[in-house]
Amino acid sequence: MATASPAGEIPSPINDLRLFAVSSRAVAVLSLAAFASAASQRAGDPLLPLLAQEFGTTAGGASAVLTAFAVAYGGLQLVNGPIGDRIGKYRMVFWATAISAVGSLACAIAPTLPVLVIARFASGATVGAIVPLAMAWIGDAVPYERRQPVLARFLIGTLLGGALATMASGALGERFGWQAIFYVMAGLYVVAAAMLWLELRDNPATQHPPRAGESLLQSFGRMFGLLRRPWVRVVLVTVFLEGALSYGGFAFAPFHAHNALGLSVSASGMLAALAALGGLVYAAIAGRLVPRLGERGLVIGGGLLLCFGMPGLAFAPSAAWAAPTLIAQGLGLIMLHNTLQVHATQMAPESRGAALALFAFSLFTGQSTGVWLSSHVVDSRGTVPVFLAAGAGLVLLAFFFQRRLGARRASGL
Repeated sequence: MATASPAGEIPSPINDLRLFAVSSRAVAVLSLAAFASAASQRAGDPLLPLLAQEFGTTAGGASAVLTAFAVAYGGLQLVNGPIGDRIGKYRMVFWATAISAVGSLACAIAPTLPVLVIARFASGATVGAIVPLAMAWIGDAVPYERRQPVLARFLIGTLLGGALATMASGALGERFGWQAIFYVMAGLYVVAAAMLWLELRDNPATQHPPRAGESLLQSFGRMFGLLRRPWVRVVLVTVFLEGALSYGGFAFAPFHAHNALGLSVSASGMLAALAALGGLVYAAIAGRLVPRLGERGLVIGGGLLLCFGMPGLAFAPSAAWAAPTLIAQGLGLIMLHNTLQVHATQMAPESRGAALALFAFSLFTGQSTGVWLSSHVVDSRGTVPVFLAAGAGLVLLAFFFQRRLGARRASGL
């Protein structure tokens, strides 16, 4: 079942260009920046045992590095989105990528855990602008009926970044120290920023005229005004809960593999990276799967796969048994999340940067909340209760959202 273009779709300057001149190279460069952003997000996960040992704390204490990054990543969306709408989304992605190189370098040279937490907070503040504004630019560039497969292809960068960082972070940490991955990240951001600058210089599709007659304060007012729309609230609450449940559990998957399954730090990171394989499978077949299943079918299918994800990992007796549960978790989650992303790009076509800022704020505030809550449970009761709660909650959430999609479609919206 194909996805129809909603009545709220409005023309944009980029939509007026020929599509082949707009997207392929510009989206590929955005995907590279998203690769770096996702790598930064996941770089700390496999390092928890090393950080706990290095700084003499528990896994829950070391997870402050993850929480600080997620808080800044989400919180600064409220600034990044309106600025992106005003000065240009592609341009804002370039500046965020360039400054993120400095943030990664600051993480690498941090001498203590509190300094590392501060550096990760500062890094998350700029890294957080990259993916939401890239998605908002794609929302401007690609018509709604073609947007979900394009977003799925864009997400290849995000998925690969998260997967490779999860693998490389643990391996580099064991061999060269926990700082190594942050030096690598700094170099990657420099390369991505250079390519974004070339696109801004050479590709007219990346240009953005300033929004005439509107101050930055008015842009912020426009963003918060979106909260009056009922469907916006449904999407934001759903993605908040998705972030809390998914990342609150998955952040401790490498730690679980290391402690419960007896894997090394590097091997546990590689195992956890298999979740990205499920997402890559979806990205490869999204062009055929989306028209066949439709949005509600994707969400229901994702929910069924999530029944097998984190709960299966909780009771897996070995890495061989854990692998398919992680793949199912990644595939099911991306089927749900990609559908949410498409609706986020259409919540407010006239202010996509602001709408995606609220979406990202909700997602990563949920993630930081989930990690904070889960860290207390892991320290007191272990990882199994966290995985079971995450799995059950995600299944219920998927079925809730597909019912709301059905009600929305029945109302003709």
